Amino acid sequence: QVLPSEDPLDKADFNPIDYINTLFPTEQSLVNIDDVVGKMRLKIRKLDDEIRTVVRGQTNVGEEGREALEDAQRAIQELFSKIKEIKDKAEKSEEMVKEITRDIKQLDHAKKNLTSSITTLNHLHMLVGGVDSLTSLTRRRQYAEVANLLQGVLNVLDHFDKYMSISQIKQLADRVKQIQSELGSQIQGDFEEAFQGAGAKYGPSNQKQLAEACFVVDVLEPKVKKDLLSWFVKLQLAEYLVLFGENQDVAWLDKIDRRYAWIKRTLVDFEEKFGHLFPPSWEVSERICVEFCAITRRELSNIMGKRSHEIDVKLLLFAIQRTTNFEALIAKRFTGVTLNEAMANRKVTKSPPPPAESTNPFEESTNPFENDADGETVPVNDEAKLDEKQAGSPFTGIISKCFEQHLNIYIDSQDRNLSELVSRFLDDIRQHGTPRMETEESSNVLPSCADLFVFYKKCMVQCSQLSTGQPMIDLTRTFQKYLRDYANRVLLGNLPKASSQSSGISSASGLIQSILKEGEVTKFTEEEQCRICSILCTAEYCMETSQQLEEKLKEKVDPDLAGQIDLNSEQDTFHNVISNCIQLLVQDLETACEPALTAMSKMSWSSIEAVGDQSGYVTAVTSHLKQNLPIIRDNLASSRKFFTQFCLKFANSFIPKFINHLFKCKNISTVALSRLLLLDTHSLKTVLLDLPSLGSQVIRKAPASFTKIVVKGMTKAEMILKVVMSPNEPPQGFVDSYIRLLSDSDINEFQKVLEMKGLRRSEQSNILEIYRARIPVSMALGGHSDMSHSGNVSQSSLSTPEPESSRIRKLEKLIKKRL
Repeated sequence: QVLPSEDPLDKADFNPIDYINTLFPTEQSLVNIDDVVGKMRLKIRKLDDEIRTVVRGQTNVGEEGREALEDAQRAIQELFSKIKEIKDKAEKSEEMVKEITRDIKQLDHAKKNLTSSITTLNHLHMLVGGVDSLTSLTRRRQYAEVANLLQGVLNVLDHFDKYMSISQIKQLADRVKQIQSELGSQIQGDFEEAFQGAGAKYGPSNQKQLAEACFVVDVLEPKVKKDLLSWFVKLQLAEYLVLFGENQDVAWLDKIDRRYAWIKRTLVDFEEKFGHLFPPSWEVSERICVEFCAITRRELSNIMGKRSHEIDVKLLLFAIQRTTNFEALIAKRFTGVTLNEAMANRKVTKSPPPPAESTNPFEESTNPFENDADGETVPVNDEAKLDEKQAGSPFTGIISKCFEQHLNIYIDSQDRNLSELVSRFLDDIRQHGTPRMETEESSNVLPSCADLFVFYKKCMVQCSQLSTGQPMIDLTRTFQKYLRDYANRVLLGNLPKASSQSSGISSASGLIQSILKEGEVTKFTEEEQCRICSILCTAEYCMETSQQLEEKLKEKVDPDLAGQIDLNSEQDTFHNVISNCIQLLVQDLETACEPALTAMSKMSWSSIEAVGDQSGYVTAVTSHLKQNLPIIRDNLASSRKFFTQFCLKFANSFIPKFINHLFKCKNISTVALSRLLLLDTHSLKTVLLDLPSLGSQVIRKAPASFTKIVVKGMTKAEMILKVVMSPNEPPQGFVDSYIRLLSDSDINEFQKVLEMKGLRRSEQSNILEIYRARIPVSMALGGHSDMSHSGNVSQSSLSTPEPESSRIRKLEKLIKKRL
């Protein structure tokens, strides 16, 4: 890197053989070997000369290095000497500066001490003079000067805290405390002399003096102000205790208005006569009102406890209404700063703002008034309608809290009202049937459920105004009781019972018609079907609204009690009503189809000589479905998801029954099998796939889950017919074909297929043994769920190999060729 060279001889990985081969690549080049050797020797001589020159040049290097080192050492010694000289000079300069500033520092300390002494002496002079002046002013009751001077004396006295060990200072401090105590007693006496007793001297002569005394009280200890205000407030309310004592007629709840009218007049008189006497920061009017509320709450609690048997719900709600109105009034008038911190910080839960109008009764209405059970107009002071100041006011419940222990009267009254309401619902249904709600959103919902939840909302709002504690939990239990009662008595109790009448199914052939007329089938009338659908929609509405009711109750109740509110069991009850309704509709539809399926199994399939048109039983089933599905779909228009559930349950029930009746068909000819496979089964499959939109002008695509169930179930039926239709083949080949087409089948179905083929018992036994050897033990024991027994087409039992659809098409072509 230092001396770069392109000469191959200078490379670290020099290889002499490669170098020689480079010089003499061929035999002909060896002719010049002498020239090459000469050049190499010349180069060697040049290198020797260069090496000698370099070696001779390094002969004197050691001596020159030693001389340079000695010069450096001498320079370092000189540098250290100069540094030492500078350091000595710096120390001498520092000593000189200290000598110069020593006198200045002494003068600074003297100035500081002298200033402190003068300041302290001035403070002492002010303190001594202030104490003397306070004594004189106190004696002459010159409270305006006392207020200003006392505050200054207290501020000066703070500077002497570190000198309290000096006896003279301690005496002055004790004297100031004594003056404060004398002032407090003197001012208290002045107020008592001015306001108390028959010889009260309050008037223009002493108004100014008492107002100035209040400024002195502000400077004194807080206890003096507290005692003075407590005495004055009790003095103002002394008349109230006499007028509204327990033995007075006006003390009872029916005259509770008079209590609040009295305090309003008292506060107005106070503001006119004494409002200017006290500083605004004292909030004397609010203190009087707060004490009035405390006395009223205590007195009402006592009198209601002694006369609880005289309280009815109307009287209780009247008293609560008047009380809450008064609390709202004082919440607007006062700030609540005089209340204790716990009440001032009491948490009030606010409801969220109401969304757009809806039939849901738990969305806030714009009407601020509602009627109670007795027709009384009750203002709905819901916290969502209060402004932020009033909703968070500490005056909320300051008196009405006393009614909480008697709210069981209100709860019991609502219990009776709900019982009468449910009984009225039942009477209306018996007299007028099942009317529907006249709204677009819930076109098939019983109006009684909306009435029920509107009543619930009114009760919840009223109770939340009265208490957010245990009474709300008791009210919730009452709600739960009548939700269950409504579900069982009004909804389940009014589901139609099965009635016997003619099936009304028309058939396309005389044979089918004669078979269908052999018996009567149970079928609901159109009105009964509509009633079932109406009850289903009502149960859905109740289930959803119950969840919203639970959320609202949790918002209204105290947070620590919210966990006790749970309406899940009631929602499950309404879900059970929905399941019963769907099951009734499914049973009605499939029962009406039963004669047609029975006709299919009783037909003489061996006598059919031509494929022709589809069988009469298919026409009968299709006609019945087209007749009933539009009614059910239209009545469940607001509950599409449950209409879909109805279709799914019907498919899960009808397809196994159809397969079960297929197994009952015996001695089926090849032509009959062709009709069953190509026409009947395919027609039923098409009708079932169109079941959700059957008879509708608006064609909607069926849900994927429903389509999957129908395709798998009917494909299994087609596979069974294909196995029965297959030509005779060796037992082993027949079993292989059966397992390939119906891999999820079991021994029971296999035996039924053998019976459909018309095999003799001996032949069946041989094939059954082969089949048992080929399938798992659990299936051989009948462990696999049979569709005819389970009544449910599960996904596993309907699984079909993907290529089977192509096999069916091939089979159809083969049959057509034979025909």
